[in-house]
Amino acid sequence: MLNFIDKQLNRITMYKLLLYYLIVLVLVAMGLSYAGVLRFNALLVGISAVILLITCWAVNKVFAAIFNAPTNVESVYITALILALIIPPTTDGNAAEHIAFLLAASGLAMASKYILTIHKKHIFNPAAIAVVLTAIGPRQSADWWVGTSAMLPYVLLGGVLLVRKIRRGRMVVTFFASTLIATAIYSLLARSGVYMGLKETITTSAMFFLGFIMLTEPLTTPSTARKQSWYAILTGILFPPQFHILSLYSTPELALITSNVFSYVISPKAKLFPTLKQMLRLTPDSADFVFSPNHKRFSYIPGQYMEWTLPHDGVDSRGDRRYFTLASSPTEPDLRIGVKFYNRSSTYKEALLGATPKTPIVASGVSGDFVMPKDPKQKLVFIAGGIGVTPYRSMIKYLLDKKDPRTITMLYSAKTTNDFAYQEVFEEARREFGLNTIYVVSDKSITEMHEHVRMGRISSELIKKEISDYQERIFYISGPHRMVTDIKKVLNALGVQKHQIKLDYFSGYT
Repeated sequence: MLNFIDKQLNRITMYKLLLYYLIVLVLVAMGLSYAGVLRFNALLVGISAVILLITCWAVNKVFAAIFNAPTNVESVYITALILALIIPPTTDGNAAEHIAFLLAASGLAMASKYILTIHKKHIFNPAAIAVVLTAIGPRQSADWWVGTSAMLPYVLLGGVLLVRKIRRGRMVVTFFASTLIATAIYSLLARSGVYMGLKETITTSAMFFLGFIMLTEPLTTPSTARKQSWYAILTGILFPPQFHILSLYSTPELALITSNVFSYVISPKAKLFPTLKQMLRLTPDSADFVFSPNHKRFSYIPGQYMEWTLPHDGVDSRGDRRYFTLASSPTEPDLRIGVKFYNRSSTYKEALLGATPKTPIVASGVSGDFVMPKDPKQKLVFIAGGIGVTPYRSMIKYLLDKKDPRTITMLYSAKTTNDFAYQEVFEEARREFGLNTIYVVSDKSITEMHEHVRMGRISSELIKKEISDYQERIFYISGPHRMVTDIKKVLNALGVQKHQIKLDYFSGYT
């Protein structure tokens, strides 16, 4: 069942999934309001959402033109719908004041992306900072009305799918646990009912909505799992309404923007506007794109990835953003990404194939824990499927340039011998420090065999034959979701411990 769910999730980008999830929540809220379950007028729920969508779109267009920046309509709509679910539709009949609130929140949310920035990278979650500013200025507050028991099942269902898609479960669960523990402690200190405090937090607060949707925003979260956990813990401590400093009591938006600042301090963000230098054919269906980063202070760790936004006409349902692991090493002046193409590729990849040095593209949010251990004596196994080899190209090139030899065996699987990318780097590493690369070919029609080529698939038998000390090693697995999960099961059956396995999935959409 999980494999089926993952297969479906891999057909859609994270941003599309989030957008559809928010649309469903608004429609559910309208239905529940119409049925009298929620206290709002169903029509007003819809009208508020429409006003926010139109205003956010228009204001973003203006700022994008002023700052000559590429726009991303999905992000605009996501912010608008979040605002629609936390700013309550008017119930007192003061329509003019309510519309002014919506317009102010929309304008501030979009403005924050362009003005409240460092090195062109926004610091705050746009929806959260907007309602903080409206509370300070016009003194109109969001009440996070999505946090009700009636909405809870729908928030949970979509939220679980979203978190599984983006694989931020550890951070989200840490936030929930921290929030509940903090709520219990604050209730004890205030000598109020712990049970009631926990019950209200679970059923009638915005904990789940904020945790699933806003805490996980890629552009404002830290870059590694450990830092994300600290980020989640801080947000959880600040989230309960009992928390206060003097007369200033916490709200969800205050908790989040405070943690956004913490996130930036411990994990500074990068936003690049790279220039395409050249495209190199790697295999019959994959290519290496080489970019000049145009940024003097940019740094990353071998094996990390970035979000690449490529605005183009006629964007299909898979959107204009992708996550690509950097195939380049930090020791190289240029950035590289390896991309696989299909017979029916997305409009994104078609636009990438037709890109020129003048094509605007944005690379942001360096992230990822799929990196080598600091201990140079630790023995490693790299397992790659297809273009999933890109993080290993980055790591091995780094080791070559730093003259940092390590004990590594790489099992690289592809259909034919023509489908292996970056072989020149791996073979140089074989000569320089003994990298043991085994090329595994799955096409049974291949008859020409070489010393380092094996026929079949990566199996327990192959691992035991090629890596006699496999139980002493850390295994890295990168490739299509199905391959990663299958090999993880093989390693589990071999007795390899959980802490010895590091996974790097990449989405299956084309």
